[in-house]
Amino acid sequence: MKLRKYEKNPILSPRADSWWETACVTNPGAWYDGEKVYMLYRAGPDTDEHPVFLGLAESWDGFNFERASDEPVFGPSENSFDGGCVEDPRIVRFGNTYFVTYATRIFSPGAYWKKTIALNAHNPQFADEAPATVRNNLTRTGLAATRDFREWYRFGPITPASQDDRDVIIFPEKIGGKFALLHRPYDWTGPKYGCEKPSIWLSTSDDLMTWSGDHMLAVSTYDWEEQKVGGSTPPVKTDAGWLTLYHGVDNNNVYRVGAMLLDLNNPRRILARTPEPILEPEEDYEKTGLVSNVVFPCGNVVIKNEFIVYYGGADTHCCVASAPLDELVAHVLDHPWQVAKAGQ
Repeated sequence: MKLRKYEKNPILSPRADSWWETACVTNPGAWYDGEKVYMLYRAGPDTDEHPVFLGLAESWDGFNFERASDEPVFGPSENSFDGGCVEDPRIVRFGNTYFVTYATRIFSPGAYWKKTIALNAHNPQFADEAPATVRNNLTRTGLAATRDFREWYRFGPITPASQDDRDVIIFPEKIGGKFALLHRPYDWTGPKYGCEKPSIWLSTSDDLMTWSGDHMLAVSTYDWEEQKVGGSTPPVKTDAGWLTLYHGVDNNNVYRVGAMLLDLNNPRRILARTPEPILEPEEDYEKTGLVSNVVFPCGNVVIKNEFIVYYGGADTHCCVASAPLDELVAHVLDHPWQVAKAGQ
């Protein structure tokens, strides 16, 4: 089974008349409040430094979106941990407040798609004694909050300064009295960690800021995820378990998407996992762009039993795909997970 791609994809694309979204409009997170879908998307200009911002689009049906502003609603802060970019938002809501995790760097990532520009070439040069997060412009994850997607509060980084840790996704409710979170620390590999490739880990917290109890949840298992795996979208609670999308990258750098079901009371336990991807690059808007052959979801919502997934196509466009929720859950359940098979 594969997700059905919307016939009007892409739903948002770069704009030549904009100062901040000429190169990409991609990797959207989303939330449905029962009436409207709010979509935060990553956008950046076609410049050598390429700072990255978040824009906002809204929809009444989950498929047809209009930009809510011609300006970014959230952007890099000056001379801070997120001074270079804010990207790949994942949205959850507790009470009247939306909490957004986002990937960030101290300095702008640069025009990574231009082979003539060396990575971090425009960044300040520091002594070897400077922290690695500064010297290497490592990706960390920040946490921000908003009640209306216009006024924001930055809570700071929630991953260590010493490691590249992204794909950080908070579960939308507490489990066993604790917050739960998925993340992908890039360097947690080798005998010490029990995995050979960057993998998906699960951690818990009492306050959303300090995370511990790290547990390796899922490793690269199938051919289409040989290089690495990482979480994609906030888990959706179903009667069968937490429906969780994740991405896998093969040795040709093709990004695809799979699905897992996690135990409702113990999300460390994988109940089922699809051996084949449910979303992969097939269309021109997914195969050609700043980074070719990429589908990268950051958000999903459920409207009248339709499971709707918002994803970036080729690091350039915003796209949407969907499936009946009950049919997708049944499909995942057709593939019970065997721990021994995965070597976990």
